[in-house]
Amino acid sequence: METGRRIDGKKTAGEIRLEIAEAVKKMHAEGRRAPHLAAVLVGNDGGSETYVSYKVKDCKEVGFDSTLIRRPSDVSESELLELVKGLNENDEVDGFIVQLPLPKHIDTQKIITAINPDKDVDGFHPVNVGRMVLGLPGYISATPFGIVELIKRNGISTSGKHCVVIGRSNIVGTPMSILLSRNTEFGNATVTLCHSRTPNLKEMTLSADILIAATGRPGSVTGDMVKPGAVVIDVGTTRVPDADRKSGYALKGDVLFDEVSKVSSAITPVPGGVGPMTRVGLLLNTLKAATANLR
Repeated sequence: METGRRIDGKKTAGEIRLEIAEAVKKMHAEGRRAPHLAAVLVGNDGGSETYVSYKVKDCKEVGFDSTLIRRPSDVSESELLELVKGLNENDEVDGFIVQLPLPKHIDTQKIITAINPDKDVDGFHPVNVGRMVLGLPGYISATPFGIVELIKRNGISTSGKHCVVIGRSNIVGTPMSILLSRNTEFGNATVTLCHSRTPNLKEMTLSADILIAATGRPGSVTGDMVKPGAVVIDVGTTRVPDADRKSGYALKGDVLFDEVSKVSSAITPVPGGVGPMTRVGLLLNTLKAATANLR
């Protein structure tokens, strides 16, 4: 049995960005403007700064227009709500995101709910979550969307498989479990959703044909927790101090790669696995928003 095949998210994301760039060229040829993505960044969280800078870079690469709106960490909730209202009403902006996490004095759910669902390219609004649950057209949260594309484009079948998802966040774990279980070409899996209160976690993970780890705890999935031949998708991207690196930190996944890669048939690395696909998921949602807006 072949073990440890790397599922290259960076390569797959690059292929999708080329497809998006071609779609933008076609829009220009038809006399239409490029899609426009806006991002609101509150404060100066290191991870958020890095992620938003990548988004701006990605937009430039595929030919999107992009706008970065910065606000200080002490911005009031009312001012942020007013900013969201302005973006909702701006016909030149097809989709926008408010980068999370937000400062503690701001009600994150209130901000998300204030976003027009038709511009909610992060897929966090209750309307878009509801559309996803019902299998209706809408925007799927960028990380689950990216994982779906990564699995599909790397020839991994989910139909009839047992998929175990570790982590029940509204952003990754819960939507991922719903997408995998739907009666669609990609889906038709039997899904077990595990979390911090699952008493027999190792028993569950050892039964998985496809294991998706989204706990945010570096190295929490070890080799003895994985069934031989399983496909392992590592969603974790935790910053761990590393004095040997110029940045001062290293990105670590939820999966202990060196151990698990010897058991699994295929595995995503960190970095270079799910991360690039999350970014391309946002681009695909923005392209969809622009098409709907122009229509």
